[in-house]
Amino acid sequence: MSILVIGAVGQIGTELTAALREKYGGNNVVASTRKTAFPDEILRGGPCEYFDVLDKEKMKQVVKRHGVETIYQLASLLSATGEKNPDLAFDINLIGLKNTLDIARECGVKKVFWPSSIAAFGPTTPRENTPQRTVLEPTTMYGVTKVAGELLCQYYFLKYGLDVRSVRYPGLISHKAEPGGGTTDYAVAIFYDAIMHGKYTCFVGPNTVLPMMYMPDAIRGTMQLMDAPAEKISVRTSYNLAAISFSAQELAEEVAKLVPGFVCHYQPDHRQKIADSWPKSIDDSQARKDWGWRHEYDLKRMCKDMVENLKKKLKK
Repeated sequence: MSILVIGAVGQIGTELTAALREKYGGNNVVASTRKTAFPDEILRGGPCEYFDVLDKEKMKQVVKRHGVETIYQLASLLSATGEKNPDLAFDINLIGLKNTLDIARECGVKKVFWPSSIAAFGPTTPRENTPQRTVLEPTTMYGVTKVAGELLCQYYFLKYGLDVRSVRYPGLISHKAEPGGGTTDYAVAIFYDAIMHGKYTCFVGPNTVLPMMYMPDAIRGTMQLMDAPAEKISVRTSYNLAAISFSAQELAEEVAKLVPGFVCHYQPDHRQKIADSWPKSIDDSQARKDWGWRHEYDLKRMCKDMVENLKKKLKK
């Protein structure tokens, strides 16, 4: 099996590439990025390629050269960053996806994974226990590209029989990749600032509640979805995926238990409006029913693991 991870140095890609190489062998997993330098761990762990998802011909050359059978298309401009450059967000998130789907179809790729997000929801979506099938009226370009992308994935499955699979990730928290321009990144930045400075200024208010997930759960869930038999997949847009929901204040209080003297201040900015348009909790019962999804990390366990690993990383 030959696997291509597009966006292999991003928040998800960094850890997914390592997990896939551990499972399938380093030489069977090709890591790719547009221009960011590969970390040593990825560079030494297997083949690496540079190309832009908007360069369809270069992507096709890589897929053919490595005999790629499965593509994880993770290249994306996230919510807050996407609002600063909506044209680029549209191109990377949507045209990049279509290029990937076209190449997969033309080159005989068997499976494609593409991540959607809770950003596909909007202020008219039910915010509590958001259903699998519900109103999708996002107010950010990132969200718009996710809704369109979900429909595109379903179209390629229905029209061409391409096995495309997707999940709507909640906010993802990781100690390996640093914050990358998402609205939920306060839930990562708070740990860095707590350990380095003993204080943090949060860009959303204390009572802001959002669905979150620790990265080990996200990686495991992604691979579990891709391993599931095709007949088990009943959702060809994107599965709701959930783990834990908590307020910014609840997170800060948990961090304070692990970092004595830590103080969190709140200074909401333009990202507050985006956060307020997203759900507080997600109904992911379809994923649990179809392919056995279960999360393992609650807030307490996640915070403990984050602090322990970041202290080692930051040498504190």
